[in-house]
Amino acid sequence: QSVIAFGCLMSDMWLGEFGCVSPEVFHSALEKRYPAFRKKTQQDAQEFLICVLNELHEALKVRAQLGRRRVTNAKASRGSVSETSIITQLFEGQLSYEITCLECKTTTERPESFTVLSLPVPSKSVCSLEDCLKCFFQQDTLTWNNQIHCSWCGTKQDAVVKGTITKAPQIIIFHLKRFEWQDKHKGKLSTTIRYPLSNLDLSPYATPPFCRDAEYSLCAVVNHSGFLDDGHYTALCEHSVTKNWYSFDDEQVTKIPNSSVQTDTAYLLFY
Repeated sequence: QSVIAFGCLMSDMWLGEFGCVSPEVFHSALEKRYPAFRKKTQQDAQEFLICVLNELHEALKVRAQLGRRRVTNAKASRGSVSETSIITQLFEGQLSYEITCLECKTTTERPESFTVLSLPVPSKSVCSLEDCLKCFFQQDTLTWNNQIHCSWCGTKQDAVVKGTITKAPQIIIFHLKRFEWQDKHKGKLSTTIRYPLSNLDLSPYATPPFCRDAEYSLCAVVNHSGFLDDGHYTALCEHSVTKNWYSFDDEQVTKIPNSSVQTDTAYLLFY
């Protein structure tokens, strides 16, 4: 099973017996469940991450149920236990979209869970992570094919929608949408995106009960260099104990200064 292979991979990494550790066994196990991620093919790191999180959640969710059933009855073990895991505890947040009909002014709220926030890149040259967040959370107008069906009016109507964070996850993952359609072809934005290493404040985008715990520090970056069909991924990670930063480039693991954590090729940010 992929979850067992992942556990072995984590153990090998933290034992520190080797200069580098290959995830080949874990990849082979995951490949059986998701054939699209077979070897020697170009794949998207964000899509792979979501598959890994989903796979671990499903496996660990079942284990949590089985464990509870030994000490309680079957009815009590259902419900919230079946929907939670260490993955949801660490990575799952919640958004609330406030949708207002422009005809009758009726407002409804739509909750939505997330594990990765995909942020638009609003500039072609240089921007900040805050610019991306402002763009994601700005109020949008829904017209034409995007109209809502207003239950009060009984017909489709123009509307405005605005999202806020109602539950901030312990670890928040941002996906920077560098790949977009350009002249009927999918191209890559080489925009330089500046992001803070500490004190990322999400309170402007969150509802008041969660503002106090909304500051984050960067703990990892996934970089993508190259193009859509010919690229290379590397990672920068902070050691959770020593707080030193390391660069991971295939089998090359190198300690780096904090000044090297800001890159022009960042694709995924973990806070």
